Amino acid sequence: MKTNPKICLLTFLAFYMLQKERVGAQLVISGEIRPRAELRHGFKSLIPERTDPAFFVEQRSRVNFSYTKEALQFYISAQDVRIWGNTSQIYKYDPAVINAYEAWAEYSFSEKTAIRIGRQALNYDNARFLGDLDWAQQGRSHDLLLFKYQDSTYIDIHVGAAFNQNVPLEPSKLSGTVYEGLDNYKTMQFAWIHKRLSTSDFSILLLNDGRQYVNAINQATQVFFRQTYGFVGQKGLSSLLDGNVELYYQGGRDPQGVKVSAWLFSTAMTYKTRLSPLTLGYDYLSGTGPGTTINTSFQPLYGTNHKFYGLMDYFYVGSNHGNAGRTAGLQDLFLKTNIAINSKNRVLLHFHHSDPLLLSLQTSR
Repeated sequence: MKTNPKICLLTFLAFYMLQKERVGAQLVISGEIRPRAELRHGFKSLIPERTDPAFFVEQRSRVNFSYTKEALQFYISAQDVRIWGNTSQIYKYDPAVINAYEAWAEYSFSEKTAIRIGRQALNYDNARFLGDLDWAQQGRSHDLLLFKYQDSTYIDIHVGAAFNQNVPLEPSKLSGTVYEGLDNYKTMQFAWIHKRLSTSDFSILLLNDGRQYVNAINQATQVFFRQTYGFVGQKGLSSLLDGNVELYYQGGRDPQGVKVSAWLFSTAMTYKTRLSPLTLGYDYLSGTGPGTTINTSFQPLYGTNHKFYGLMDYFYVGSNHGNAGRTAGLQDLFLKTNIAINSKNRVLLHFHHSDPLLLSLQTSR
């Protein structure tokens, strides 16, 4: 196996910190081995007749180091994501994903304020728009600067900013800031405000992401910015009934410079029965029809779509519905529940009525 120097360096630094500062410090080491067998018979798109389904085993292996001393904290999460048998028995090339999933440092100015810098996972509210995408073996993380104000009895405020560049080998980058060839933002800023009340809580999200556009003819470049405004509210209506409402709006311009005007609406009610919670809800995501000059397709950019729109991922993860990458939108009436088998295992049952009708069953531990 080819040694990854970055992972070796991260591991060395973690153990170095332990030996360097022992008094008043805390080091926590944890790990994760998550193999997952997948039978794909209609995943993402309908499988043609007389076509064999795909079957394979994918494994995520992580080792996590958390080091805390007084107001300073370091966190490193190194991961290896591979398909069983994806290499020869004797090999020099390894196609597995081997990288640092998270690598950040945080300094606390007080009990309520802190600043964090580096690669980090973002997971806010129900992860519809900003989520760590943990169902995917590789996950999702961002390289950014994050300011945090957290008051457990009053309000939480997080403000983050990022500026990305793809430099193949430093110091070869000597001029310009063109960022192309990657499905990622060039720059991003967001603010998340979360307020708790006695029987309810709500969040407001403001996010601005800029994508670099490069004209293939004259190589002229421009950054197009898209803004997302979100509201998430939850309220306990009684001891057995909870309500949830979400509303998002997107404006600005998409990565091709087309004007954007799109929105998302979601509402749900959860009845907490003795055996399992029962959730009935409705999602609406606006879409763009053929020949429309304005992009009216809502994009849940950095969330966990798999969680909301059907475990078979026909929408948003599977197919973009054509039309230059602009989706046709979605109306989804759903009924969800999860049944406890024992203290560690639950069976999730999700019923989605959209187009087509989807029924998914997943066992979770």
